[in-house]
Order: sequence, then C-alpha cells, then structure tokens
Amino acid sequence: MSEPASPGESQRAAPRFFVGCEDDESEGLEDYDGCNMRTDMELYEDDEDADSPPERQIVVGICSMMKKSKSKPMTQILERLCRFEYITVVIFPEDVILNEPVDKWPLCDCLVSFHSKGFPLDKAVSYANLRNPLLINDLNTQYYIQDRREVYRILQQEGIDLPRYAVLNRDPDKPDECNLVEGEDHVEVNGEVFPKPFVEKPVCAEDHNVYIYYPTSAGGGSQRLFRKIGSRSSVYSPESNVRKTGSYIYEEFMPTDGTDVKVYTVGPDYAHAEARKSPALDGKVERDSEGKEIRYPVMLTAMEKLVARKVCLAFKQTVCGFDLLRANGHSYVCDVNGFSFVKNSMKYYDDCAKILGNIVMRELAPQFHIPWSIPTEAEDIPIVPTTSGTMMELRCVIAIIRHGDRTPKQKMKMEVRNPMFFELFDKYGGYKTGKLKLKKPKQLQEVLDIARQLLLELGDGREDCEIEEKKSKLEQLKTVLEMYGHFSGINRKVQITYLPHGQPKTSSEEEDTRKECPSLLLVLKWGGELTPAGRVQAEELGRAFRCMYPGGQGDYAGFPGCGLLRLHSTYRHDLKIYASDEGRVQMTAAAFAKGLLALEGELTPILVQMVKSANMNGLLDNDSDSLSGCQHRVKARLHEIMQKDQEFTEEDYDRLAPTGAASVVNSMRIVENPVMTCDQVYTLIQSLTSQIRKRLEDPKSADLQLYHSESLELMLQRWSKLERDFRMKSGRYDISKIPDIYDCVKYDVQHNATLGLEDTLELFRLSRALADIIIPQEYGINKVEKLDIAYAYCLPLVKKIQLDLQRTHEDESVNKLHPLYSRGVMSPGRHVRTRLYFTSESHVHSLLSTFRYGGLLDEEKDQQWKRAMDYLGAVSELNYMTQIVIMLYEDNNKDPSSEERFHVELHFSPGVKGCEEEEKAPMGFGFRPASAENDQKQTDPGSLEDLSRDEPDRALPLSEPMGIHRRSPLIRNRKTGSMEVKSHTHTHTTFYCGVGCSSGPACSRDPSNHLSYPSLTEGWWGCGPGSFPSLTAGFEGCSMVPSIYPLETLHNSLSLKQVDEFITAVCETGGDAHSRTTRGNGLLHTHTHTHTQENHIETPPWCECSFSFM
Repeated sequence: MSEPASPGESQRAAPRFFVGCEDDESEGLEDYDGCNMRTDMELYEDDEDADSPPERQIVVGICSMMKKSKSKPMTQILERLCRFEYITVVIFPEDVILNEPVDKWPLCDCLVSFHSKGFPLDKAVSYANLRNPLLINDLNTQYYIQDRREVYRILQQEGIDLPRYAVLNRDPDKPDECNLVEGEDHVEVNGEVFPKPFVEKPVCAEDHNVYIYYPTSAGGGSQRLFRKIGSRSSVYSPESNVRKTGSYIYEEFMPTDGTDVKVYTVGPDYAHAEARKSPALDGKVERDSEGKEIRYPVMLTAMEKLVARKVCLAFKQTVCGFDLLRANGHSYVCDVNGFSFVKNSMKYYDDCAKILGNIVMRELAPQFHIPWSIPTEAEDIPIVPTTSGTMMELRCVIAIIRHGDRTPKQKMKMEVRNPMFFELFDKYGGYKTGKLKLKKPKQLQEVLDIARQLLLELGDGREDCEIEEKKSKLEQLKTVLEMYGHFSGINRKVQITYLPHGQPKTSSEEEDTRKECPSLLLVLKWGGELTPAGRVQAEELGRAFRCMYPGGQGDYAGFPGCGLLRLHSTYRHDLKIYASDEGRVQMTAAAFAKGLLALEGELTPILVQMVKSANMNGLLDNDSDSLSGCQHRVKARLHEIMQKDQEFTEEDYDRLAPTGAASVVNSMRIVENPVMTCDQVYTLIQSLTSQIRKRLEDPKSADLQLYHSESLELMLQRWSKLERDFRMKSGRYDISKIPDIYDCVKYDVQHNATLGLEDTLELFRLSRALADIIIPQEYGINKVEKLDIAYAYCLPLVKKIQLDLQRTHEDESVNKLHPLYSRGVMSPGRHVRTRLYFTSESHVHSLLSTFRYGGLLDEEKDQQWKRAMDYLGAVSELNYMTQIVIMLYEDNNKDPSSEERFHVELHFSPGVKGCEEEEKAPMGFGFRPASAENDQKQTDPGSLEDLSRDEPDRALPLSEPMGIHRRSPLIRNRKTGSMEVKSHTHTHTTFYCGVGCSSGPACSRDPSNHLSYPSLTEGWWGCGPGSFPSLTAGFEGCSMVPSIYPLETLHNSLSLKQVDEFITAVCETGGDAHSRTTRGNGLLHTHTHTHTQENHIETPPWCECSFSFM
C-alpha cells in the first residue's frame, strides 16, 4: 500500500552504516577504490540482506573525533539519513584520522567534518583538497571559528548585531593594540571605556574561562565561567582585577533576565532555538530528572531568523550553532560554535536528516545519474480542496478555547471592617479603582497574618478589641491560606472590593444586622486547578489541532500534523498564544502548545516562553464579581422563576426559554418542578456528606487519598459548605449554588467513582438538568439580554479577532521571511497566522452568543446556518476544551478585489464528552462537509478530491514523547502524479480526539454528508484495522480522561467581507451598549483590571513565534 515517496528514499527495515577500515579488515563488502568496508555492529545489528548496497551509492563520510561521531545526536541523525535509498554513511575511524595519511582515508562523495579538541583540521583540509568531496561544513572557515576575534570580525562585516567590544592583543608586534587602563569600576581598552559589569573573553574560542566583573556597588568580585563540570558552570570569586596575561576581548555585559538562547541551523532556511539558564546567573546547571540540562523552547523573531541565515552563510557552516543574547529589546550574537547538534529532540533529528539528505541528493544525484528529483514540497503552500472542489490556501486560524478539566472552584465571601484590612487595601492601591486582587505569595502571606492576628485576639477573649469579622469565616480564611504549606497564585487568590455603605444585603451565613459605614468585601477563591486529566486533554487536543493544517505529506508523512511543523521549520507560521491570568487557563495553553508544536519537557518553561498574558485590557479576563446591570436583572429573574413550587407552565417556558433552545426546554422537562428538584438535590447532598463522614470514621479509609491528592476531609469540607449554602435560613434555595453543585458532583463522578458513594449519579443527573437551565441563561434569557451581556464580556476579543482577520494588520509583516533571504522556500511571502485564545466559560458563552444572535446570517434565508443554530441550541453544556474556530482561506484564482477572494469558515466543538452515555448527544454535520453542489459528484480516482486513498495519520502512545518511535516522518507515503494528495479525511478526522486504547464501537456518521471516523481510528493508538478506540474510554495512563467531541462546521461559505461587516456592526452596537452600562455602574470597571503590576507588560520578543522549535 505504501510506496516510497520519492526515488531518493526508501522504507528499509534497518539503516546501514559502514566504517572505513584497513586493508586486512575486509568483510567482503563492496570495495570503494581500494578501501574495504565493514558493518559497524556497535551501532546497528543489521539484517544480512542489507549488506548488499544498490548499484551506485552516494557515500557520505563522517570525519570527526569518535566522541562526536558516535554521540547520541549524531547516531540518531545518521540512522535517519540512511533511510535515503541511495545514501550510504561511512564513519572514518578515529585511529585512521589521527595516524594514517589522508590518501589512506576512506573515499566519500560528501564530507561531514568538523573540528573539536584533538582533531587534525589540517589533515581534513588536505583530504578535501585531494578528493574534492561536497562539503557540508566548510573546513577553512573553521580556523576562523576557533578565534573569537575573527568571529566578531565576520559578524561585524555581515552587519549582525553584537555587544560593544574591544580587543586587547598582548602581541609584541602590535603594541598599539595592548593599551589597558584599569580603574576601580571600569577598564579602558585601546581608548574604549567599559564600566562594570563587563565581560572578559579569551581570544581562543576553545578557552571557556570567561569572566564577568561586577561593580563595587553590587559587591564587586567576578563570576568565573567554565565548561560544565557536573552541575556547575561558573563560580563566584572575590577577585575584581582583570587578568594580566593573555589576549582578551572585552565587551559590555548584556542583561538577559537570566537566560541565554542557543540557535542551531541546518542550512540557511532552518533553525531550532532553545533557551537555557544563563551560566552567569549562579553557576548551577539546571537538570531534569534524567540528569540532562534543562532547555526551554524558544521562538525567534523575524530579525533573529535573518541573523540565523546570515550566520550560516557567512561562516559557510550548514550545521552551525551560535549564541544569542536578548537584552533591551534587541538580540545580539555573542558566540559562534560551528558544527553543533540539538540534544534530545526527535523532531530536530527528523528535520536535520531530511534537510541534509535532500542537500546531498540535490547536489550529487545528477552527477551519478541517480533517478532523483527535487521534492516539490507540496506542503510549502498550505492548500486544501474547498467544499466545492476548488483549491484554496489557508491563511489564518483563530481559535477560542476553554480551559481543561479542573478541580472544583470554591469561594468564600466575608465583609471585613478591621483597620488592618483597610491598611492592606490602601497599601496595594485599592482605592484607585475600588478593587484589589491579591495573588502573589507575599500578599497572601499578609492576609494570612491578619487572619492569624485577629483569631489570636479573639482567642484571648479581649473584649476591648472591636473584631466584627465572624470567627468561623476567619478560621476558614486561615485554613485555606495554609493549605499545601506554600503559596501559589495558580490555586488561591483574594479579591477585595470597597463598599462605601457596607454590604448591600446579607448572605445566608451573615447576621441580619449591618452597619452603614464603609466596609470591604473580601472574596477568597481557591481550587479550580488544572488536573492531570486537563493537561492530557489540552495536550492531545493540541496534537490533533495540528492536523487541521494542510500539508505534511511526503517527507513528513506518518507524523500527524506535520504540515504545521513544516510551516514552522520554514519560518512561515505566525503563532501567538494568549491566555487569561487564571492559572488553569495558562497551564491549559501551555499543555496545548506542547501538543501542537511537538514540544518536550515540563509545562512551566513552555508557559513562560510561549503564552502571552492577555489580562491588561479585558481581552480574556473578566471580574465575575462586577456584573453588569443586565446580568443582575437576569439572575434575579432566574431566581424568581426557579423558586416556584409547582410544575413549569407554558408561561414559564416562554419566560425561561424564549429562544426555544432545545437543551433548555429538555432540561425544564426533566426538572418539572424546580423546588421539588432542589429538595431532591439537597437530600442527596445530605446523604453524600453523611456517607463521607462515615468513611472518615472508618480507620481503613481515614487516610484515603482521592484524585489529585485530595483527602476525604477536604472532600467533606467542600460538600458541607455547599450543603450549608444551598439551603438558606428562609428555607428557600440559593439558585446561584447550582453550578457549584454540578461542578462538584461532575468532578467526583469522573475522578472519585472508586469511592462507591451511593446516589452520586442521580445527584449528577438532577444537578445537571438544573445547571443546563441556570448556566446558559445567566448569560441572558432573551436575545437582547444575551447580546448585552456578551458585549460586556467579549467586545475586546471580538475587536481583536477582526484585526487578526485583516491582512493589512501591522503584525502581518513581523513574521514573514524576507523574499531576498528565502532561496529554497517556494512561497516565502506566504504564511499562516494562528491566534489561540484560552479563556474561561464566560467568554466562550459570550462569543457564541455574539455569533448566534448578532445578525451574522439570516436563519430563514440560509439553511446551513439554520441547521447550525438548531445544533447549537441542542448543545446543553460548553464543557472543558470547548472550541470556536475561525479559518480564513484565500483563492488565488480570484481577483484580489473580489468578495470571493477570501473565504471564512466557522467551526465549533462543545469540548469534552460528559460522564453519562452519549447516545443523546446532538449531532452536527461533520467538519467541513461537502457542499450541496458537490454531494452528487462522482470522485475522479486521480483527482484532488480522492479522499480515501491516503493512509491515516498515526499518533503516538501518550507515555512516549512525540518523535519517530513507531514510524519515521522520513518514510514517505504515496504521491499522485507530481503533486501530493491531502485528503479531507487525512486532514480533518484527526481532529477527533477519542484516543483511548480499548476497542469499542466506532462513531461513524452518514457518509453522504459527514466524515467517517474509522479511517482515523485505524492505527490511531497502535490499534489494528477494525479495532477502534472507545469513545468513552479514557486517555491511556490517566484516571478516566474523557475524549473530546470533534469539530462541527457551523458555516463554510462566508466571505471575509461578510464577517468584517458583521464584526464592525457588533463593535458599534456593543460599544454604545457597553458605554451606557459602564456609565450606570459607577465603580464596576468590567474591562479595567487593577493588576497594576502586570499593566506594563509588552510583547516580549520570544512571543513572535513563526519559527521552528521543538
């Protein structure tokens, strides 16, 4: 079924290495002009059949010290290089290199040779002159790389930014270059003054003893850097005077926030970048659990990409590493290392071997009459067949995504009047806006100290102290802040709001009497952390999301979604990831990025390097305690309707579900009588808390650890609080607690089912029915209210989406590769912009309401939109990982001014599947279904619409890092004619994330107008044909991680003009409505955040991410 993708590469059982040997070591292999070869059994145990190379091989010689030629990166890359059918690798033995004359060295057609300690570079140059092979890395330039003066000269000559420097040559023949004047806090080198801190580097690049001298104001002394020894890379010395012997480069110290960037090129059009902790920081090398130095993925700016290209070409080193310093908004090259490989990146190994193999074949195949043609790289331009059969180019992908599975959110409110709280409020600028958000450990510690002090005074029984704070609330405040033994803004925060006249109305727990004097409303929030299941969901969705991007055939076949990764490696993917300031949202974004970009390692460095906080202007955040007037009215009306102790009447249906949404109507039918259902829920909660208390009394289960390290005591606390708060003193129910009840029971049904608590499923069923009424309707009951509330939440986001869709937006030029520097890239001016926005449920609800009710299309005139609206009306819950995706395509065959030039598609997924059986789940119409005019068309077996012949992409087991473990991307798939085929199935069904390994029924839809999922699931997790993942089985290795609903297309024939005009109208209408709302609400600054510490954040250079990184 699978044929080689090109004559240059084959799918062999095992790669072959040969090692050049002496005459008496012949093993009977082909004699290359008198040089016998033998199989290197230390590297690979090969099949006997593989000992017979084809009629003419291109021999790639590896000439370096054995430590380098047998290193893990080299071995990994050579293994992949050998998959090219006409390439044979010969490793020159170190003994031959050191002791034999060059005319006795093995012959080769292409030479990979580079200097390292002990390597005879002169002999390598002589060999190259004698045999004239194709050089991957120029040898003569490697002399320059060994001298930092020459490196800096070449960099300066190429116009590459480097730190201000001066050279001190202690050479008797050049006395004018040896003028050094040393002061207490500066040195003057040949008339150039360098205040401390400055850097002193030996001119010999092999000497790694680099010193950094500090000013006396900082304590003086120096940091002495050296080549890593164990876990140290530098030490501090009290010595403040510069060295008096030897020649040095002196340069100004660049403040880099503690990280250095290492860039690795493979040819001028590819680079991989990583950041590591700067050795100058404290000298301790950060290592992971396997002892490897921790390096962070980094995105290079457009200018940095040009620098990478210039360095590669200037030094004539195809494989080249160099160091970047990012300081003061600029990037400076401070060192060029020459031949250098990335460590521990499977994706890099794949790319490096593919690029090197193509270079070799392109240059040498014609000489030897080898039937090889330059790959057309169909994925260079991201083209897909549209639903009407024409070809369009993908230009922009915008996704708004809800965070992943989290622990239950918990909240406690208390009114405080103690002067210590007012002092804290004033200290952090609370009076400027009337609100304060405290998340930093130091701030939370201050709140804890106040709580402890007040409890201590209450314990002393001091009557003179006016402590009005309720003791139980203070104790809860203290308990929550003391949880985990340390503070983290990701899982706890305190919000304080100024109340000029005190609390307007009491909650069920507070006294009925209240004072009119000013007070503060303290809201403590905890929980809501992203769970391990949530991380898996986000990473898997990111991995699947890649497959929406066309391309990735040929060289990248067999590695799912490599069309996207190909865009990265050729600088044409402009990616930005935004997240609100909630910890669960940011970690979801990081996990998604890890899957999307085939990254490896922990989430924290990915978060730091890749995820932009978008909380400065209300883009993705909202202050849920600052509700608009409309929301207050809506909640009051919901509360009134849901307090009726009678079955819902027709009038109630009209009042609660005026839009006729099927999900709300169905839930109302399940509930029937809201008060009776609340009674049942309350009774079930009482039963649940009683069961947990009995478990606690049982010695066997007292120390039982629940999911995510929760204890039975903590579980009891959250359920007891809901039991207290749900039923008020008046006997009525607090309807606002229903979402929290559903949240808790959903969590326990999914994650703590092993406890075997009775009636949890019934509690889940009833609370879900209530929540399916309350939650969506809190965002507006009728269309006018839904739009009013939606605009209050997401107007800044809607405006940002409009900017993202506009081709002339200023970001457009930032991440393009300049055409003058783009040889080898078919479409340097073309790129795909991806904008990912991670946020909470409120923004997803609001944005969806904007599209549904804002007047994008007329349901009466557009049947596809009507079907989409019916589908959305039937969706009961926007669960974790809900996605709204907008895709922009360009038809290059249409006139640039034509409305048909740009084509917009709108897609949606309700996210993670629920805990119950999903037979009743609403069905959409598939992802990018065929258009009506195309339904009856017969597919031409060789056309671009042949959607059935490609093999499905295969993902990898979750326990293994993304890489080529099962099947190499270098094993190509079949091509049709000269252009590689990308099928709808191949591209789109991979988005279906049911990735459990157990077999079960496949979800297959009507093939006439839906995608059929079995083509995806064959082999999806190593399952054989006919064995499909269960839709409800969890992700492997995690406690019941549900799969995610595939994307459904809401509309696939919108024009960009339509969408742009729609958003413009929304912004005008919403802006007017919002200004009226904010004028009426005084201090309720819905879109103004008071987190002043973060207001100064600018777009850091590492967020411009259209580059290759792993």
